[in-house]
Amino acid sequence: MKIAYAAMAAAMLAVQPAQAQTAPADRAQTASKPIAEDFKPSTLNQPGQQYPQVNSQGYVRFRVVAPDATAVKVSLGLGGRGGTTLAKASDGSWTGTTEGPLDEGFHYYHLTIDGGTFNDPGTLNFYGSTRWESGIEIPAHDADFYALKDVPHGRVEQILFPSPSTGSQRRAFVYTPPGYDKNAGARYPVLYLQHGWGEDETAWSNQGHANLILDNLLAEGKARPFLIVMTYGMTNDVRPGQPGGLASFDIKPFQTVLLDELIPYVDSHYRTRADQPHRAMAGLSMGGFETKLIAFKHVDRFAYIGLLSGGTISPEDVAAAPGYREKVKLSFVSFGSRELEGGRAGPPGGPKVDPRANAAALQAAGINSAFYVSPNTGHEFLSWRRSLRELAPLLFRD
Repeated sequence: MKIAYAAMAAAMLAVQPAQAQTAPADRAQTASKPIAEDFKPSTLNQPGQQYPQVNSQGYVRFRVVAPDATAVKVSLGLGGRGGTTLAKASDGSWTGTTEGPLDEGFHYYHLTIDGGTFNDPGTLNFYGSTRWESGIEIPAHDADFYALKDVPHGRVEQILFPSPSTGSQRRAFVYTPPGYDKNAGARYPVLYLQHGWGEDETAWSNQGHANLILDNLLAEGKARPFLIVMTYGMTNDVRPGQPGGLASFDIKPFQTVLLDELIPYVDSHYRTRADQPHRAMAGLSMGGFETKLIAFKHVDRFAYIGLLSGGTISPEDVAAAPGYREKVKLSFVSFGSRELEGGRAGPPGGPKVDPRANAAALQAAGINSAFYVSPNTGHEFLSWRRSLRELAPLLFRD
């Protein structure tokens, strides 16, 4: 199945820049105040590195040593939109501070030095924008739900599974909850959780902290234990600017990998409850788009469906999916509040849709529908971390 209109919608959702330099509503006046000189190294810095630094207001200060360079700029957000020009000092270092505070949460960035693109040697790298990017974290006021705490922890392990359809060995990461190894007789439901365009199977555990979110929910008794499987969604093989672009994206190869190769492998190598009532699929941005394309046509395989900044579920969608009403136990949709400015969302040039109204219409029709809006965030990982926190307690309620 090749998609044109739907692929455009997914592309719009996926490539919106993170709101890197737009202050949340409750911090809108911060930019007019003097910059507080209480900068501290970012929590994502490499060991021993002092820059980049973040202050209490959400400003970021960068410092790069490049004595032979003639121009250095920091580009923030997916696609490198928004930036900070650094100034050269006599010691060959370049320093600069963002013009305004950044939104709370995770941001990608990279350096442009004399026209070349480089990562910041001071910080860790994260796969996004179809490349390894530098990353910075602005402490969030509600970061406790994904903080590393003294609670029982699950395990995230890499698996390599055979994929005859692609002629390769493919990689996935599997989160097993605390106690999985000790409870040899227990079997667990599974959530198949997809990343967004330009990212890969490392995103949900690295940028998203999915494992810590589940650890903390389980420790608080707010969710039931389940496995999370994260694999590459075959989305980076098509990029904007290439002939056909995302309009030529074909879901069939990934659908085959997921349904015919990965799920059987997981069910045969882990103690899963290998049936439809105990299987869920969700994804962020283009991962939500993939979820909708696959799960709606295979409601005999997935009982819980989640779209995180990845579209909406309308009564018409349900009517077009035979068996959906009877077999799907939860329809979950979420967005960052900035994505819904004006109360509506939709692809450029396409019809506007109202995800709130769609969710309400499903509820009115007797379909279990949940809708969540992350406050003061856009198309970014804090939206999706919060969305997973809201989704997880709703899964696998027998």
